Amino acid sequence: MFNDRLAAQMAAYFLLRNRGRMSVLKLMKLLYLADRESMERYGYPISYDLMVSLDHGPVLSRTLNHINDSAPSSVDGWKDWIGDRAGYEVDLRKDKITLTDLDELSKADVSVLQAVWDKFGHMHKYDLSDYTHDECPEWQDPKGSSLPLRYKDVFQALGKSPEEAEELQAEIYSKQSVDDIFASL
Repeated sequence: MFNDRLAAQMAAYFLLRNRGRMSVLKLMKLLYLADRESMERYGYPISYDLMVSLDHGPVLSRTLNHINDSAPSSVDGWKDWIGDRAGYEVDLRKDKITLTDLDELSKADVSVLQAVWDKFGHMHKYDLSDYTHDECPEWQDPKGSSLPLRYKDVFQALGKSPEEAEELQAEIYSKQSVDDIFASL
């Protein structure tokens, strides 16, 4: 189930690596690539966010809504970690945040985030956008709109068979359903 505190801590991880500030485009690409990498390694995303294709490549939809201040923040959620969007950039809200403060992230999550940072952190935002166009075959040009990305499409782009991809997607949806039940109690 999507959790804006977890998504904020994913963003905070990358912002910490970039001295506390980053372009929205670059951050969105890194977050998408982290969920994609987690799916490749472990069979599930970190954020459980909705994935969509936009003109500049795939993004995590709910997270982008938080960046654009068009989604409510939970208690100790997005707004407590990530500052308001300033033009095309975001920054950390908290002053003395450290990696140990990112308690929503498992060791496996941090390993994925670090691997994504090591591979892509040096890249310019437009180079990352081009990378996701060229190297993420699940992305489809939405021609000025947005198109939903299914988890099974990502799994197939990562080399899983259609049957494996469907099964992995079903497992993700099943976990989300169980989480939704417990969240409503």
